[in-house]
Amino acid sequence: MYLSLTTGLDREDRRKVARQSILTASVIGVIFVLTGKIIFKILGITFSDFAIAGGLLLFTFSILDLLREESHPIRKSYTTSLGVFPIGTPLIVGPALLTTLIILVDTQGFFSTLLAFGLNLLILGIAFLKADFILSIIGESGARAFAKIMGILLAAIGIMMVRRGVIELISHNIQR
Repeated sequence: MYLSLTTGLDREDRRKVARQSILTASVIGVIFVLTGKIIFKILGITFSDFAIAGGLLLFTFSILDLLREESHPIRKSYTTSLGVFPIGTPLIVGPALLTTLIILVDTQGFFSTLLAFGLNLLILGIAFLKADFILSIIGESGARAFAKIMGILLAAIGIMMVRRGVIELISHNIQR
């Protein structure tokens, strides 16, 4: 998706988006590790609610990207915020990852969770910064084709998140 969303941007703009997306994901992830349960409790949000909302957002974003005309200048006009939305969140740090981080804090502790999260972001950051090399191999057409396939997969993941959230919500309410 990163290659898809940054297609048409020059190398420096792509690097800027990569740095911005990793920074955004880092800040949101760390804040959530430290305060996620508290935020959910204060707002009265369940993991199911979060999964449903995130799934709907992911599905909507994917469909919009799939249906967007290639000539539409969405990427160029949003270069300054592309790293924040949609790449930093919800693509890197979305509801599934945030929920996983909260669960990992309970099972593995703060340090291990933050270390694993940081290492994953480091690997992703390297991949983003090497995107030009990947693009030189698969070409612009290959990147567009790959992006469409990824868009379909992301839409399916969005639907899965909604389905799981609804099932969990229903089973939780039946158990009450």
